[in-house]
Amino acid sequence: MAKSNYITRSGWQALDQELKFLWKDERPKVTQAVSDAAALGDRSENAEYIYGKRRLREIDRRVRFLSKRLEVLQIVDYHPKQEGKVFFGAWIELENEEGEAKQYRIVGCDEFDPAKNWISIDSPVARALIGKQVDDEIRVETPMGKVLLYINKIWYEQAG
Repeated sequence: MAKSNYITRSGWQALDQELKFLWKDERPKVTQAVSDAAALGDRSENAEYIYGKRRLREIDRRVRFLSKRLEVLQIVDYHPKQEGKVFFGAWIELENEEGEAKQYRIVGCDEFDPAKNWISIDSPVARALIGKQVDDEIRVETPMGKVLLYINKIWYEQAG
């Protein structure tokens, strides 16, 4: 499945900051370190030189990726028309059949973070939630089988 190009404003800003940091801070430092290591002579056994070149390739790969990705990402901001329904950027409190409640946020695939309970818009749970309202129930196929979830609460963070 193709990944969506949606992202929250804060997610876009985080990627943009990472790109600027890599390009303006990290890359010049590593380039200087490689240059200094190369000046020491034999490069074949020079760990600083070898590591530095590898790190430069990693930085360049990430910079290329971020540059291309930021061009195609579409920032989705909160809109009052979203109130009461689940859309991109929503926080949702879901309750399972055992009565256990958990909160999730629907974000872009570039910013999902299981540790924060941020789920990708491309995930089966998020897809099932889109357009639903409080007190709706959804059935979702998960790796552990079909799950029935109830929507207890929906809210949005408004950009300030």
